[in-house]
Amino acid sequence: MRVLIVDTALGACTACVVEDGRRLGLRSELMTKGHQERLAGMVRDAVADAAKEAGGGFEAIDRIGVTVGPGSFTGLRVGLAFAQGLGAALDRPVVGVSTLDALAASVDQSGLVAAVIDARRGQVYARLFRDRVALGPAEALSLEAATDLILDAAAGATPALVGSGAAVLVDSFPERLGLADTEPLAAPSPEALARLAAGADPTIALPAPLYLRAPDATPPSRLPGQPRPIAAS
Repeated sequence: MRVLIVDTALGACTACVVEDGRRLGLRSELMTKGHQERLAGMVRDAVADAAKEAGGGFEAIDRIGVTVGPGSFTGLRVGLAFAQGLGAALDRPVVGVSTLDALAASVDQSGLVAAVIDARRGQVYARLFRDRVALGPAEALSLEAATDLILDAAAGATPALVGSGAAVLVDSFPERLGLADTEPLAAPSPEALARLAAGADPTIALPAPLYLRAPDATPPSRLPGQPRPIAAS
């Protein structure tokens, strides 16, 4: 199966073509904004590289995988809209992949792995895995609650932390997590994303954003030029 990966959820913009575990084309840049301007060209170039490597162009893509979050609200919207538009144009299935699941799948480690993303405002997005099996749902947790959850699940063993939240937790609780193995990845590996996308059920892994908390921005309370409401006396 030839899979096109689109990832704009975290600290990178990535387009990658993978076929049966073999990377055929990759374009990836670290960035936290500007995905909309760069993504289409990166997808074009990654598919062109895959065509040079193994033949076929966009018509050879069997499936599109896109990260659904948790992550940047703006980045998620860009990646999801692009992937769904391309899927409709090519008449190919589009599957959603959790960024936390993909982060955990990016490290070759057994035992307890905690995928943690820095959510700002004293929180992380977290999901725990043991031997690559999820122990519970993805959650938005305070730094202390996430640390408690990880150490309770570790039961005295040394946990592995992967993602941008790894350093945040260790720096916040060095006496409790100082021995943890940390992989502060800015984004999941393309190969991990491709494995998850290839194995996903398109009827279940829908390309819909996974939001674990409300957005920081709120809609305006009045339209431009509209008078302010009169305060109740």
